[in-house]
Amino acid sequence: MGLIGDLLLLPAAPFRSAGWVLRQVVAEAERQYYDPSAVQRELHELSRQLDDGLIDEEEFDRREDELLDRLQAIRERYQGDQGEQ
Repeated sequence: MGLIGDLLLLPAAPFRSAGWVLRQVVAEAERQYYDPSAVQRELHELSRQLDDGLIDEEEFDRREDELLDRLQAIRERYQGDQGEQ
């Protein structure tokens, strides 16, 4: 885009920058959410909480199911990514 195009788009620069920042935040949040090692750590911590008596069996089962579902979604996502290559 030439100099004139850049000058015309200059007032929109803060909005483009905010959009870039938002995309970076979303990408990092997705990276952390879909990190299998993070889910494994959460499962380990959940088990420790049960062993220490901080949560009951019902709470453990509910949260464990959520984490296992998330782990399954991660596996499916990675399998889908490999199939596209």
